[in-house]
Amino acid sequence: MWRVHVPATLGNLGSGFDALGVALDLWLEAEATPAEADAFLYEGEGTVPGTPDNLVHRGWRAAWAALGEAAPPVWIRVRNPIPLARGMGSSAAALVAGAALADRASGGRLGRDGVFRVAARLEGHPDNVAPACYGGFVVALMEPPLAVTVPVPEGLVFVLGVPDYAVPTEAARAALPQTVPLEDAVFNLARAALWPAALAAGRLEALREASRDRLHQFQRAHLMPGLVAHLEAAYAAGGLAAFVGGAGPTLAVLTRPERVAAVRRTLVGYVGERGRTWVLGIGGGYRWKEA
Repeated sequence: MWRVHVPATLGNLGSGFDALGVALDLWLEAEATPAEADAFLYEGEGTVPGTPDNLVHRGWRAAWAALGEAAPPVWIRVRNPIPLARGMGSSAAALVAGAALADRASGGRLGRDGVFRVAARLEGHPDNVAPACYGGFVVALMEPPLAVTVPVPEGLVFVLGVPDYAVPTEAARAALPQTVPLEDAVFNLARAALWPAALAAGRLEALREASRDRLHQFQRAHLMPGLVAHLEAAYAAGGLAAFVGGAGPTLAVLTRPERVAAVRRTLVGYVGERGRTWVLGIGGGYRWKEA
């Protein structure tokens, strides 16, 4: 038996659409055992088909295909605390889990970089897969597949506002224009570059500007009622950076521990009576547990 823990993640970080991401200290656990036929047991958030047609098995099969071999049958059990379709990287965590388990079963022939390449191809964008593999803040490319980690400042946490409704990635992508003005593209390029520079230099006051976006958040705001007002409220309460996690609707605020309570209060109105607010540290890449 092999057992892996894979972190939840936030993609985009505002300005870095499909390129910037960060791992959270919230972990999907998956274990695999050789079997006579594929089987799947799921426990946790949401509803997932109890058949081998699931993202973990897809990651498993794709990793074996990358090795040029047929995937051996396997029984996979998943315990998942990551909300589904909320912009916290649940699909990336599942794909990375499957690919990592296959890598382990093969004797490590893909390695962490190979797991990243396999899962990024399946996901279609690398901003969640990269931090799930490498941890912390990551800058990632799809073609060529490349990920570079960024220094993580100490003493920072994320406060998350997680509404009780889903925003499917397909709907969020459909809300985006196919072309953008050159001015807006330059605006985001500059701020996406500012993210790693500000983190590396410890210039945390620059993260607010680094998080500003013209490419996707406001274009999707109609899918997330109250988004714009609560972004501003989070800054007023002491947020260093505030942005939509992935396709949404999670609103993520990076802040110092002494500002957590104030930031959390501002998110209550955004999530509504049935939503949740969470406080999470910055996580590492996927890790192995004794089975």
